[in-house]
Amino acid sequence: MRFINELHEGDRLNGIYLCKQKQSAMTKNGKPYENLILQDKTGVLDGKIWDPNSLGIDDFDALDYIDVVGDVTTFAGAMQLNIKRVRKAQEGEYDPADYLPVSENSTDDMYGQLLAMIKTVKNRYLSALLNKLFVEDKEFLKSFQEHSAAKTVHHGFIGGLMEHTLSVTKLCDYMASAYPLLKRDLLITAALLHDVGKTKELSSFPLNDYTDEGQLLGHIIIGAQMIHDLAKEIPDFPEMLENQLVHCILAHHGELEYGSPKKPALAEAVALNLADNTDARMETLTEIFAADKGKKEWLGYNRLFESNLRRTGDV
Repeated sequence: MRFINELHEGDRLNGIYLCKQKQSAMTKNGKPYENLILQDKTGVLDGKIWDPNSLGIDDFDALDYIDVVGDVTTFAGAMQLNIKRVRKAQEGEYDPADYLPVSENSTDDMYGQLLAMIKTVKNRYLSALLNKLFVEDKEFLKSFQEHSAAKTVHHGFIGGLMEHTLSVTKLCDYMASAYPLLKRDLLITAALLHDVGKTKELSSFPLNDYTDEGQLLGHIIIGAQMIHDLAKEIPDFPEMLENQLVHCILAHHGELEYGSPKKPALAEAVALNLADNTDARMETLTEIFAADKGKKEWLGYNRLFESNLRRTGDV
């Protein structure tokens, strides 16, 4: 198969892709057409079926794997596929691993590093809480290992949530050693738990979209509720410790306009916000430059960074 990141304007495409989204629409002239989003492990591609009732256009639904024939064009600066024929593919015709973005890092290796971090937490209440979630709760652990850290923007792939969590925790581990002001056990625990709410905010792949709970509450509130409920299962869990831990979760986006119900009031909450933002931005840059594949030095204006981005040249 040809992967989406290998396509160019003018190509004739013939292959199987995951139909991530399908939506009926109308042209300005009142003619029906279909909007599709096709996906493989390298990215997504907009698709159009301009004549849904024509011969060669078979029935299929969103999240089906479909065999498509079409022409690659560009519209408003983005590639688009004008689909001529399509049918639903059958099991055995495709390998799901070709269609779902996956972390380049081994899940087992990342989990081993996460367990090693948990073992460094000496506070018996925080240690018990971490073990209850990341060791004893097999259903949660499976979801955590398979989830992305975001629908888009950064770490939007299988294993992305674990990869992001581990990176944030490593940054916090460094800050805890560099700044004695920080309570290491609290900071490491908060780092490991800061995004657990995303296991309920986002659905699993291949959909990887917001759930009703995610739309209504968001991962920060969901995560705070999960931690509160877990703390209640641990006998004599100190109320002040729970409040400090939950505060770090509530404040980890740093600003009210970025979704945090509270701004950081603890040194550990400040450190967690800095680590979370650092990893999110650096991964976003990594993905932006990787998508360009070194084709040009200047990549143009990026809204997130509010700057024209340039690839660093060799000296």
